Amino acid sequence: MASDPQPLSAEDEALLDRLATRLVELHMEVPAILALETAKPMTVVASQALIFFEPMIQSLFRFADYRRFVALIERRDVMESLIRRIEGGAEKKRAHRAEARRAAGGRSR
Repeated sequence: MASDPQPLSAEDEALLDRLATRLVELHMEVPAILALETAKPMTVVASQALIFFEPMIQSLFRFADYRRFVALIERRDVMESLIRRIEGGAEKKRAHRAEARRAAGGRSR
């Protein structure tokens, strides 16, 4: 029987929030969610692949954060949490754009 996963530390939560925010800023939420959903059944293999792709991904993280992320991504609960954060950030961005469009349309009349 699997043990209950350890709760995330405040630093881990902040790391996931920063990553989700950055992915939404770069308009990469759809590819990121697709990649995370695809890799969810193979979390250990996915974390090892991240080590392979480390040079390219270093542009998103500081070195210490990247290693922490590689360790975290082995946990399925963390992957699901990251997906929810990305979706939430994307939804906030869409709502903000829609509100800006409504405000701009209201002023021009």
